[in-house]
Amino acid sequence: MSEYLRFEKICMEFPGVKALDDMSFGVNKGEIVAFLGENGAGKSTLLKILNGDYRHTSGKIFIDDKEVEFHSPNEAIKAGISVIYQERQLAPYLSVAENIFMGNPITRGGFINFKELNARAQAIIDEFGLPIRPETPVRRISVAYQQMVEIMKAYNRKADIICFDEPTAPLTDAEITILFNIIRKLKSEGKAIIYVSHRMKEIFELTDRVVVFKDGKLMGVKETSQTSEPELIKMMVGRDIGDVFNTLPRNDKIGDVVLELNNVSTEYVHDINLQVRAGEIVGFSGLAGAGRTETARAIFGADPLTAGSMTLEGKPYHPKSPRQAMDAGVALCPEDRKLEGLSLILTVRENTSQAILGDLCRMGFVNFHKEREFTAQSIKDFNVKTPSMEQKVINLSGGNQQKVVLARWMAMNPKLIIFDEPTKGIDVGAKSEIYHMICEAAKRGVAVIMISSELTEVIGISDRILVMKDGYITADIPRAEATEPKILSYAMLDKKKNQEEVAG
Repeated sequence: MSEYLRFEKICMEFPGVKALDDMSFGVNKGEIVAFLGENGAGKSTLLKILNGDYRHTSGKIFIDDKEVEFHSPNEAIKAGISVIYQERQLAPYLSVAENIFMGNPITRGGFINFKELNARAQAIIDEFGLPIRPETPVRRISVAYQQMVEIMKAYNRKADIICFDEPTAPLTDAEITILFNIIRKLKSEGKAIIYVSHRMKEIFELTDRVVVFKDGKLMGVKETSQTSEPELIKMMVGRDIGDVFNTLPRNDKIGDVVLELNNVSTEYVHDINLQVRAGEIVGFSGLAGAGRTETARAIFGADPLTAGSMTLEGKPYHPKSPRQAMDAGVALCPEDRKLEGLSLILTVRENTSQAILGDLCRMGFVNFHKEREFTAQSIKDFNVKTPSMEQKVINLSGGNQQKVVLARWMAMNPKLIIFDEPTKGIDVGAKSEIYHMICEAAKRGVAVIMISSELTEVIGISDRILVMKDGYITADIPRAEATEPKILSYAMLDKKKNQEEVAG
């Protein structure tokens, strides 16, 4: 019996680029198939063809042995296909319920029946176990919960084929557990599921088979239970990368205190006390809404302090804006690089030089020769894969976009740099490169704060780990004492209970 969804000799060409080449494989009903490959390998391109966003150059797609070709996402939805992309496709000013039922609202007499709409949305929210209300506008909930709304929207469509493109990138471990339970339920209902992820742990925990992409080509299809992480990595990157954390260039010369917070509070966090030293990497862990990003925003001058004080290199530090923080030598690589970290329609050159344009000016005008020299060196130093420095950043892969963000901020020689989810949605090869870049920054004496929802990442790269819950720091754990259960206990238990355990 042939697979329910089948791709046969799919090719996709863009001007000067062959994005997919002779792609042939299938997905069964009641099966979870992973797409694995480096950024730019062709995974998302194939999903966009399936979803009607792109028209493939050649080849055929079959669903239940019938050839199909979609000219728009709406046609794909009507055929029972639902694709959840990394970039959220929500209406931010509409409510959670309105977004969940977008395209198929509950009406009475020609008008939306909000009472019934909210009641049905609440039932789905309860099934997902989320602490959000159906009436809340989407723009007022966290990035992680917005992603869950995107997933609930697809879940509500009752599609036969459901594709998840890096769905856990903004989610914490607790939310990932909820999502996996939902995906397993969908599998038990006979859905054909495609799951795109760079997280090997998730692939081995969740999927039945793995389809490996490299440079638009099919490298092989493996039964998940009969392969290994090293084998898959070698297939997708063409080389062994070993234990990525054991090979990092660690800094063993921690210097003086660079940043200190004393009883800092904002609208979102409370009584924050911390120190970060020169050459030290301090990791932040916690569940969504714990206050990690909000603490970073306070340090970067994006959120005003309501109490407490900060010092930078022993001097009072109270930035009223990100510009003042930058002038003081503080940099922030934000969680959402596409929305807050990059100017997507500008070039690699324009994005890379933004933080130091003042140094590249002469008599009020940009010295383009100096700018091009600087950008060429940054592309080399940070191994940015781009056809030229004039390539628009929107056309780069996620990993290379993140390298542009890093290159920009490191150019200003910061005293302190904050990385908020620096490897979100990035493949294992690019992750290794970014880990090395972060550690090299620490070796040069930069104080580093790294926020991550991946516990293995936090433990593997940090010198110390600060755990947050409900806007408070609940633990300060040296790397040598850090374990996933220990971090999770401080992230999930009551602050009072944790204090009692520590005292005991």
